[in-house]
Amino acid sequence: MPEMPEVETVRRGLNSQVKGRKITNVEIRYPDLITGDVNQFIEFVTDATITDVGRRAKFLLIHLNNGYTIISHLRMEGRYRISADPSAIDKHSHAIFTLDNGQKMIYNDVRKFGRMQLWNTDDLDNNKSLQKLGPEPLSKTFTFALLKPRIMRHHKDIKTVLLDQSVMSGLGNIYVDEVLWKAKIHPQTPSNHLSDTDIQNIIELSNQEMKKAIEAGGSTIRSYIDATGHKGNMQNSLKVYGKEGTPCPRCGTNIVKIKVSGRGTHFCPKCQVIK
Repeated sequence: MPEMPEVETVRRGLNSQVKGRKITNVEIRYPDLITGDVNQFIEFVTDATITDVGRRAKFLLIHLNNGYTIISHLRMEGRYRISADPSAIDKHSHAIFTLDNGQKMIYNDVRKFGRMQLWNTDDLDNNKSLQKLGPEPLSKTFTFALLKPRIMRHHKDIKTVLLDQSVMSGLGNIYVDEVLWKAKIHPQTPSNHLSDTDIQNIIELSNQEMKKAIEAGGSTIRSYIDATGHKGNMQNSLKVYGKEGTPCPRCGTNIVKIKVSGRGTHFCPKCQVIK
């Protein structure tokens, strides 16, 4: 699933190509993609101009000049492509937005897990999907004062807690493994066993990891590409994710992979010890 760096990279790519463009036609080929009334979605989006493409955690926010915003979640394999080439549209193209310059903003999703929803821009804070999101890295709210109580109130393992988007948002399986390795915290450590230093390290390392990953254009592990058709490069800098059976870059012990809450989890058994 695309995480915060990947979605931010898609956002930047979309903004560079569609900001200021008028949507002259909307075709929804997979109605379940839309949360809410499909016909109303088409009616309100057609003839609207894209004023900006924003982001909140893993959600893209396509702002329109008519007071509405398309909230788009890519889920597992959703992607956007901008093209005037008819061959860019295939059986996995579930939403096609024709733009006033002849190009099309095409939403592709092989697994059909992604969703779009039209929402009043001035009321985004009351959208249920966005409302429950916790603070995200690189934001002003991503502070020790806010995050410590959110983490410490849980007795579950820290890996599961950090994946909970209501605790802190934006990080998924890849970057949680990377942050915990860098912080020397075992992924199965109960959250309420962490020290203040542990929590501060999680905050600082999450910020560092997200900044580095955004600069690298995200991680392409399986199928991710950005809105300009390019793969990310962050996978080349990962230390533990997908590295099971290879030496830990810090101590040389082989990285192991286990399941934590059903998610593949990578860590060093020597550097990361359960508290």
